[in-house]
Amino acid sequence: MSQKNDTAKSWHTRRKFLRSAGAAAGYGALMALVPPGVRQAAWAAGSDAPEKKEVKVGFIPLTDCASVVMASVMEFDKKYGIKITPTKEASWASVRDKLVNGDIDASHVLYGLIYGLHLGVSGPKKDMAMLMGLNHNGQAITLSKKLADQGAVDGKTLAGVMQKDKREYTFAQTFPTGTHAMWLYYWLAANGIHPFKDAKAVVVPPPQMVANMRVGNMDGFCVGEPWGHRAIADGIGITAITTQDIWKDHPEKVLGCTADFAKQNPNTVRAMTAAVLDAGRWIDASLSNRQKMAEVVAAPAFVNTSVDVINQRILGRYQNGLGRTWDDPNHMKFYNDGYVNFPYLSDGMWFLTQHRRWGLLKSDPDYLAVAKQINRIDIYKEAASQAKASVSKDVMRTSKLVDGVVWDGKDPKKYALSFPVKVA
Repeated sequence: MSQKNDTAKSWHTRRKFLRSAGAAAGYGALMALVPPGVRQAAWAAGSDAPEKKEVKVGFIPLTDCASVVMASVMEFDKKYGIKITPTKEASWASVRDKLVNGDIDASHVLYGLIYGLHLGVSGPKKDMAMLMGLNHNGQAITLSKKLADQGAVDGKTLAGVMQKDKREYTFAQTFPTGTHAMWLYYWLAANGIHPFKDAKAVVVPPPQMVANMRVGNMDGFCVGEPWGHRAIADGIGITAITTQDIWKDHPEKVLGCTADFAKQNPNTVRAMTAAVLDAGRWIDASLSNRQKMAEVVAAPAFVNTSVDVINQRILGRYQNGLGRTWDDPNHMKFYNDGYVNFPYLSDGMWFLTQHRRWGLLKSDPDYLAVAKQINRIDIYKEAASQAKASVSKDVMRTSKLVDGVVWDGKDPKKYALSFPVKVA
């Protein structure tokens, strides 16, 4: 056979290989070399179609589930060839179990729950993927009216009341490794109150917080909206501090799934992330959009409360239950030019430092390596390219928290053990 024929035959063989199912990895490598704009055109044409068309995404009845809900209700998902089906869950423990068991594909979930699962300190050890942040800010610490009547209206006065009136104080959070636990513990400790030696910490699902405070089961709680405002509307509690006053623009809920699901369904995961990005951007685009969002998520199928309980604080209109009202520019954000959504490694590492501080982790992990495993910046960048969303050039960010301590991710081990109030 001539060299010309050999060359033709060889090229024909290579073409068959590239078309075969076994070429998926090679195709992915080739696509990585293609400019984002070209890749987006390929996705739109369906050459990178989602492996799974319907995606079950769990959520807890909280205002910050909004971008997941609106991605479905407003059909942002349809644009990317998938159908997001929001599934209402009763507790974060239920979200954890259903993610691990594959009963849901992904979820609106606590940042710290994802990290706790990955390291096996909040349930069965399971490799996890954090796809994007869903919101910044918008949680609060509520104290009971009984405590407020005794003079406990903020951290300093709470510490004073607890010194004078020696009894068992109970404070509730929503999951042991979750964001609300970390905000509550950090705030108590910043005011000289040890969250385990000076008080009792209990876990209560978010929708049950107000009912439990009403019957006197707790002295305070940390939870996401609308339940902080609901306690004020019902006249049973006061806002001692908002979480944005603990850490301005703090990370909060994320879109998460197991690492296995992300590996087996890369196109689906990318499409889901892009759709939720679109929804978050739409919510933040105008006050009228936020009002419409409040009307949607207030429905029984989602948060199940009145619209006026949701719409005040998502518009930045706050009251503390003691007669003070204020406009807060640092209210809950869902996009904020992509700043909310980028999976900063330093954010994930911060939760690890607090898990270490409070003894949930018995030794120091490789903080940066763990964050790189969980926070899927690669997926986020591809989804952001599809959604034409902003992408940060930096994977770390610097923040000063309520006690004046700066977190920048540079020395997490030293930071974790530097606090005077700690367990570790």
